[in-house]
Amino acid sequence: MAKALKKYLTHYRNNDKMADQTTGRQLQRILHYSVTPCRPMLGLRRSECALYDVDCDEVYPRLYIGDANSARNKQYLRLIGITHVLNTAEGTRFGQVDTGHSYYRDMSGIRCTFRYMGFPMIDQPSTDISRYFYIASKFIENGINSGGKVLVHCMMGMSRSATCVLAYLMIARKMTAAEAVRTVRMHRDIRPNEGFLQQLADLDNELKRDRLYY
Repeated sequence: MAKALKKYLTHYRNNDKMADQTTGRQLQRILHYSVTPCRPMLGLRRSECALYDVDCDEVYPRLYIGDANSARNKQYLRLIGITHVLNTAEGTRFGQVDTGHSYYRDMSGIRCTFRYMGFPMIDQPSTDISRYFYIASKFIENGINSGGKVLVHCMMGMSRSATCVLAYLMIARKMTAAEAVRTVRMHRDIRPNEGFLQQLADLDNELKRDRLYY
């Protein structure tokens, strides 16, 4: 009798743990059912959007997600006060953005030092983006804590950059993956690929386990 009860309780606990696990499919559903309100481009009137040709949104205080044009348009970066750029698609291959430290050498001024970081990633489900989660989080946090504004970008501003921003919100701002997705989706349409969503789910499960002991 005692052995049967023990077996039942072990099975129940294991099922309960599995039910509490975040999966990439769950995050995909949240993305699908979240709606991004229609918002005017930050710092621009509608008539000026074509002039700057950028796609950029503030998704959290002092934190922006944008496309390649946003990153290349230094006039626009100065307009909204960007001091840190994280390029999550650095490189010369198709789908990557060929900027670097030298591209922004004229952005530093008397009042601030412009910072740049680049990750040479392609937007494929098999790409191990998780290796950059903590590095990206530290770069973004340093930028915001210094009083600056951070732009995280890739080619379209939807997958690689969004994934790194979501990881930052989870690591530094203690959000769950679901909370991070909903927070960003309130300000921008994002579409991390299925492999990235699973890696975010794995991060979420890892952080949940870690916080149980602290």
